[in-house]
Amino acid sequence: MRETFMKERPILPLLASMALPMVLSMLVNSLYNIVDSFFVAQISEAAMTALSLVYPVQNFINAVAIGFGVGINAVISIALGAGDRRRADAAATHGMALSALHGLILTLASIAVMPLFLARFTTDPAVIQMGLAYSKTAFSFSVIIMLGLSFEKIFQAVGRMKVTMAALLTGCVSNILLDPVLIFGLGPFPELGISGAALATGIGQALTLLVYLAAYRLIPIPVRLRRDCLRPDATLDRKLYGVGVPAILNLALPSLLISVLNGLLSVYSQSYVVILGIYYKLQTFLYLPASGIVQGMRPLIGYNYGAGERGRVRQLYNATLCASGIIMAFGTVVCLLWAEPLMGLFTSQPDTIQAGGTALRIICAGFVISSVSVTSSGALEGLGKGAQSLVISLCRYVVVILPAAFLLCRTIGPDGVWHAFWITEAVTAAAAFWVYRRTVNSSSIN
Repeated sequence: MRETFMKERPILPLLASMALPMVLSMLVNSLYNIVDSFFVAQISEAAMTALSLVYPVQNFINAVAIGFGVGINAVISIALGAGDRRRADAAATHGMALSALHGLILTLASIAVMPLFLARFTTDPAVIQMGLAYSKTAFSFSVIIMLGLSFEKIFQAVGRMKVTMAALLTGCVSNILLDPVLIFGLGPFPELGISGAALATGIGQALTLLVYLAAYRLIPIPVRLRRDCLRPDATLDRKLYGVGVPAILNLALPSLLISVLNGLLSVYSQSYVVILGIYYKLQTFLYLPASGIVQGMRPLIGYNYGAGERGRVRQLYNATLCASGIIMAFGTVVCLLWAEPLMGLFTSQPDTIQAGGTALRIICAGFVISSVSVTSSGALEGLGKGAQSLVISLCRYVVVILPAAFLLCRTIGPDGVWHAFWITEAVTAAAAFWVYRRTVNSSSIN
């Protein structure tokens, strides 16, 4: 397949062909997150609390993998659009080597920090014990996560979305099937409890990587990993990190946000910590499909930008914004109509279900408007404008929501935290639109 199809095919069919495999993959992946939490919740509410407390660190590891992968994706796409295949090969090779190094460092650091991290949020020895058991197993697969996601971004950069879909489906389906087997010890397998959930995740991630390795050997793509490209190249590495670090921060900031909000909510009750954890599991089912569309858009925008097709860049942004808005509108309706049943999937406590239903109905008021910031961040990353994308994420996860949550929860109680979400989305959408338009105008993309 010639990668020039990215600047030749009509916009809507092209975006659909790139985005739909990713949307399907993201939906299955989000289903895994929900199923994983569902089975963990069957152990006890303490197990669900432990999973919620570990989530910020787990999210940070994924953020490093995905964010740096965004840098790899952007540099490869722009290089291919400009016709520089050697530059694309070098970006892929350096990116893969640096990703392996990131995984090794994070394995050691995350396991070491978890005892102190968990102790900051709970004194319950059962919660701490389960949190440590889950994190030790899950974080041991960090190198595999990094390599798998680097391959994902390489295949996306050259338009091979079906390979990415096959790899993600393999890992997610295996996770879903293995969860009950390893958690509850079905058949000949021992009962591993919450550690079984972590092991199921790790096995799924390993299988995903194996699919990518097989596809790399069997399918010809215009980007190859080459030993001669490993020679030092400070300019290239600065470009990878120039896009990758802001993307990492974009994805890691929710970890900071969740940790701070956990601290605010734990003053009232551990149930609110559980509700926040359940919300972030549920919202992945909404935001990951939107992320799938953005992932389909990102290499197309980068390629067309590199090829000088400025009009197609604008059309891709508008089409992606409309599609994301439709997904968010669907999620709003679901949360308004079925908030309590959704919460009831993860806890049997009536008070938690009722309070969680209230939280979902308040938070979902900001879903549709959030499509502006989600699309703008993804477009800026595809254009290699990582710093500008980071400005949007800082507004969304730090600058607006943290002071708003602090002030509102002091004024109206824990519900103030939920109101801070939709207020933040409205303010951030205005900031995102302004940042994006200013950036594209200064870059002569109009």
